Amino acid sequence: MRDYAKRIQFIRSDKFLLFSLLIVLLLHYSKLSSLSIDFVLLTFFASIATLPVLYSAYQSLKNKKVSVDLLAGVALMVSLLNEQWASAVFINLMLTSARIFDVYTQERARDAIGNLLRLRPEKVKVKKSGEIIEESVSKIKKDDLIIVELGERIPVDGIVVSGQAQIDQSSLTGESQLVEKNVDNEVLSSTMNVSGSLVIRAEKVGKDTIFEKMVKLVEQSQKDKAGIETIADKFTGWYISITFLGAGLIYAFSRDLGLVLSVLLVTCADDIAVAIPMAFSAGIARAARKGIIIKGGSYLEGLMQVKTVIFDKTGTLTRGMLRVSKVQALSEKTEEEIASLAASVDFFSEHPIAHAVIKYVEEQKIAFEKTEEFEEHSGLGSHAILNGKKIVCGKFPFLIKEGVIISAENQKELEKIKGDGSSSLLPVAYDGQLIGIILLEDEIRTEAKETIEKLRKLGIENIIMLTGDNEKVAQKVSNAVGITAYHANLLPEDKLSYVRKYRNKDHKIAMIGDGVNDAASLALADIGIAMGAMGTDAAIEAADIALMKDDLSKVTEAIELGRLVEKISRQDFWIWGIVNLAGLTFVFAGIIGPEGAAAYNFITDFFPLLNSMRMFEYRISNFFKSKK
Repeated sequence: MRDYAKRIQFIRSDKFLLFSLLIVLLLHYSKLSSLSIDFVLLTFFASIATLPVLYSAYQSLKNKKVSVDLLAGVALMVSLLNEQWASAVFINLMLTSARIFDVYTQERARDAIGNLLRLRPEKVKVKKSGEIIEESVSKIKKDDLIIVELGERIPVDGIVVSGQAQIDQSSLTGESQLVEKNVDNEVLSSTMNVSGSLVIRAEKVGKDTIFEKMVKLVEQSQKDKAGIETIADKFTGWYISITFLGAGLIYAFSRDLGLVLSVLLVTCADDIAVAIPMAFSAGIARAARKGIIIKGGSYLEGLMQVKTVIFDKTGTLTRGMLRVSKVQALSEKTEEEIASLAASVDFFSEHPIAHAVIKYVEEQKIAFEKTEEFEEHSGLGSHAILNGKKIVCGKFPFLIKEGVIISAENQKELEKIKGDGSSSLLPVAYDGQLIGIILLEDEIRTEAKETIEKLRKLGIENIIMLTGDNEKVAQKVSNAVGITAYHANLLPEDKLSYVRKYRNKDHKIAMIGDGVNDAASLALADIGIAMGAMGTDAAIEAADIALMKDDLSKVTEAIELGRLVEKISRQDFWIWGIVNLAGLTFVFAGIIGPEGAAAYNFITDFFPLLNSMRMFEYRISNFFKSKK
């Protein structure tokens, strides 16, 4: 924040300087002032305005960097030594305008942060000892009960204890659709209650909330100036060397210092040094508003070069949530009766498979009775008594231990069932007999197939899936989403090996995962993209890009944004090149001299800057429609 305050002070000074330079030039060309006053004004303001440019050039050389200010500084010194006062004023007018544009860009980019910060509620209702009191958000502690009424923002990450409400999560995810929250549902800081009321138990407060971490990420991405300027820095290094060499050769053959100065003034590239970072800063800020948090310009630049995308399966291509896909009868019991008996046991269990069974019978409107003497054995299964008979659900060794008979015919049927690619199997036994199998699978994201197709249209050459599941499960999921290359039965260290294998010096690879069991792979990939970062701290820490909404389509949106920034940057270079070529033609044709070259450069400097500013409003969809 101190750095930002300093920038604001500088921009106020630059605005005053810009206004003064414009007045000086107006007086000079209108002949409204006397020659002596005109001379004093030109020399004074030309000299004063040159100081910040020379200081910037000195700092760059001190840090062993070659900047455009070095070229501008040389042009200014040549102008002053050659007594080209009006030219020096024009150069400084250009450079001052560029600095103002640069800070303006940073202010626009910081709007993403400012908009987020305004979402922080300052006061909150807390339920303590049966009373409701109003407290500052800063005093909230873990496990406090927070009351959030209609129209209020949620101040913490927590769990709904009571109530029901429709929540607007657009501040974090960029999605406009409301999300219903009930008891035991997770809610997130900064999201708004638009219907109903909630009592929330605080789980994460202050800087530990997902919202605060998102704000921190956006702030860090704006500070990643070195990464943002990568393209401009590469350009600056060789361009300045060529310009100085060319200026030296021109002087050696012509001995015309005015011609050299005119060339330097036309080719001074301060505009491109501001325009390129401007496009990147605007791109990062724009992504943040859409729930795509890019940690720095270097990662946005990396998205332009991605040719290989690697997906982790669970939690990425799939939702990481089991659902019942089929109930297979192995006895005289019907599929409905098998599901009902399994639900009678699973009603008391907290296991994910049990939750999937209960959800299935509720969706299918299958009635079930509550059991007696329920007992759960962690990692194995559970059993209970219904109407004097034992129901057992769980792994086969557990069933056998509980006295369940599994016939040879059952074994053959089980081998067939295992080959269909289901993620999990839940055997169900009743009164000592195996009566059926409930097949469960990880639900594939509805947008997964469309995302894969769009990635191919974007020119992604290699799309690979990695999973710890068996070959059958991997094949089933890959076929469903349209991926032809996959690797199954992988441990976390195996995934790392495949990421290393696919890394290529000629292009970038992006790894997309949930940020928990594949955190190391996300960190190793050129671009690590974490899905659903609202739910995992590990995702925010490990990834280079965090998708706040649990939506795969955001991956293609991020790549499209990177391509758009690349297109705008290339346009900037083309505009700059054409303008410079025209300017040099005017110089060598004798149409303009040093003063005219300075004026020409000042006017044309705004062309690439204005082009980059389109990033603030440009629609990505329009860009891709125009390519067809």
